[in-house]
Amino acid sequence: MEQPDWHGPLTEAYEQATRFLTGLPSRPVGSRASLSQLRASLGGPLPAAGVDARAVIAQLASAADPGIVASPSGRFFGFVIGGATPAALAADWLTATWDQNAGLYAAGPAAAVVEEVAGGWLRDLFGLPAHASVGFVTGAQMSHVTALAAARHEVLRRVGWDVETGGLHGAPRITVLAGADRHSTIDRALRFLGIGTAALVPVKVDAEGRLIVDALRETLSSLDGPAIVCAQLGNVNTGAFDPIGEICDVAQTAGAWVHVDGAFGLWAAASPRLRHLVTGVERADSWTTDAHKWLNVPYDSGLVFCAHPAAHRAAMGVRAAYLVHAGGDERDALDYNPEFSRRARGFPVYAALRTLGRDGVSALVDRCCALATRFADRMSGHVLNDVVLNQVLLNLGPHTADIVHRVQAEGTCWVSGTTWQGNPAMRFSVSNFTTDESDIDLAADTILHLTT
Repeated sequence: MEQPDWHGPLTEAYEQATRFLTGLPSRPVGSRASLSQLRASLGGPLPAAGVDARAVIAQLASAADPGIVASPSGRFFGFVIGGATPAALAADWLTATWDQNAGLYAAGPAAAVVEEVAGGWLRDLFGLPAHASVGFVTGAQMSHVTALAAARHEVLRRVGWDVETGGLHGAPRITVLAGADRHSTIDRALRFLGIGTAALVPVKVDAEGRLIVDALRETLSSLDGPAIVCAQLGNVNTGAFDPIGEICDVAQTAGAWVHVDGAFGLWAAASPRLRHLVTGVERADSWTTDAHKWLNVPYDSGLVFCAHPAAHRAAMGVRAAYLVHAGGDERDALDYNPEFSRRARGFPVYAALRTLGRDGVSALVDRCCALATRFADRMSGHVLNDVVLNQVLLNLGPHTADIVHRVQAEGTCWVSGTTWQGNPAMRFSVSNFTTDESDIDLAADTILHLTT
């Protein structure tokens, strides 16, 4: 067996990585290079002769650096992107080193057991049923695809249709109900699954984007046939929570499957102070969340849970003669997600959870929410939403969209733009474990200065 030079390139990568991470407090948060500059520094023809591996890593880091957005920074407030805790990042490095194919138990026993253990810890943190199945996927998008595939299987099975065999042609029509201010990944999942966006019936929402239960009840009463209701915990603009307990009452009385989009809001269940926001969540049929948001593990890391493991497995499972399938208590991950060969995403999740513990996860969520409230207080008079979680929505006047771009270019912090109720707005999300009061105050000072 050949013995490559691991030391050279890995040492260079370690040095580059630690230089980047320790430099985050003083680094401009946004990208500092144009598209043409990045194409020039990273492009060119493929060389005929190979280049020394350590030199390649050094050159890659140097050329890419101006185009790297410092999203792990405590002053990155765009989208809903967490950082990566030291333990999670270290476990991710080991994940790449071990290079396990986590589809089958036989190909990665430790990877399979780590997912089993971490999945159980998460079920407990979120207060979900102990029997719920778990899948580790890339993010909320594929989590929705997986959960809604299980829902598609089950609601059609109940009316006598085997969708895995017969497909959707000729099948009873499925109706999907979701709030008018749902996340676009729901629509995209329906496209992927062949259900189609025409099957979506938008349900009225209130001023914060919360689904109105009476409107859901009225809409459901007019339907006949299989139905799926999608609830949202954590509106991507306002952070608002649909009343999940009431939604389960109404939807399940009508025989509908309830799917929860909890991409970041489900983490409120881990906080005793915020758990009231998700009262009744355990009664849903499937749940989506992301670990690369509030758990602060590296991308990509999404999770799907299903209260009906048989439906989950029927939608996702696969058999082939050449595969070594689990035959006893072992768990084959490919039975619970849409991938075949896949990265062992459970290792960073396991490391993050074990390092933080139950109290640490709760403290992380509470801290980010308290910092969002601090920011909202500093921006008093500009806040558009009721700050119940980690999201703050701002109206900075007729030049709001321009101010967003100016903040991004200035570099002190990074924020997102959005459109809320037809008007441009600034979206400020606190999701990083390193963010502190000084980061919030500096961001507020910078935005206020650029607004004047």
